[in-house]
Amino acid sequence: MWCSKSVAVHRKVRADVIVLDWLLDSDPAIRWQVLRDIADAPIDVVAAERERVATEGWGSRLLALQGEDGQWAGGACFPERRLYLSVKNEGQPWISTLPTLQLLHDFGIDPRVDRVRRAVEAVRDGCRWEHAGEPFFSGEVEPCINGRIVTLGTYFDQDMDGVVARLLGEQLEDGGWNCEAENGSVRSSFASTINVLEGLLAHERATGGSAESVAARRGAEEYLLERRLFRRKSTGEVVDSAWLQFSFPTQWHYDVLRALDYFREAGDPPDPRVDDAIQLLRSKQQPDGTWLLENIHPGRVHFTLEDGNGRPSRWNTLRALRVLRWYEREAKSDESV
Repeated sequence: MWCSKSVAVHRKVRADVIVLDWLLDSDPAIRWQVLRDIADAPIDVVAAERERVATEGWGSRLLALQGEDGQWAGGACFPERRLYLSVKNEGQPWISTLPTLQLLHDFGIDPRVDRVRRAVEAVRDGCRWEHAGEPFFSGEVEPCINGRIVTLGTYFDQDMDGVVARLLGEQLEDGGWNCEAENGSVRSSFASTINVLEGLLAHERATGGSAESVAARRGAEEYLLERRLFRRKSTGEVVDSAWLQFSFPTQWHYDVLRALDYFREAGDPPDPRVDDAIQLLRSKQQPDGTWLLENIHPGRVHFTLEDGNGRPSRWNTLRALRVLRWYEREAKSDESV
């Protein structure tokens, strides 16, 4: 029995090392986060790797694609009209300013780097929303967009207080948000809610938040938790099977891994109501220790980051492993009490 258990432990350790090596054999945008979140590397090693995001690989490539007008692909949410018309049949294009800045944020590019600061200043001064020509960091009318703008503006050191105040005034009675509220919807949307939640958390971390914003964020967390992150509150049925498939980039879309990663980032001990979602996450780990890319959101991209649906995904593996670290660390803490 002892020997069998020892062999099993050895195999798991060896598999973990192989996955770690595979994750590190990648772009600086992934490597620095793996070093920080999985490998527990020294702070100076992590910082040195993070600096490379702005000068090498994907981060540098994205920065180089910014136009002289301060925008990517000539638009805020969508490319300029002629380009949009040429690619719209592929799905929503992901090459404009909003999804590009979101990628730079997800890459963890250092916002203090001069090249990055200049890029953000160019967006601030030159990019306007298609809705009514509002300045980019002032947001527009949809909470699913404005939540993302709060995340980005906070990360890139812009004043987001006005957008946050607007979002707080738009929270629905059930605790979340919905971009269709202006058309009469009184029920929240998982997608709108996760976008706003991420923004409120980022703003709260940066500014300390307010009693009102903290209460709004907690109420929105409860909205998701009451539904166990993917089930109907009334029947317990899965709301949308697409949410059980993990994407990267997530764009504006919702899925279970994105929700779990939010709760990990929030840093509270796991609520028991995430257990179903954690079970789903564990069930998707492959025999080689990786997680797959399952649901690419169609549309033009600047360049591909991974090998496609059904293939091992470094991004999803990194995100899944750090979620499980958070969940299992707290579980062990409870056992030791």
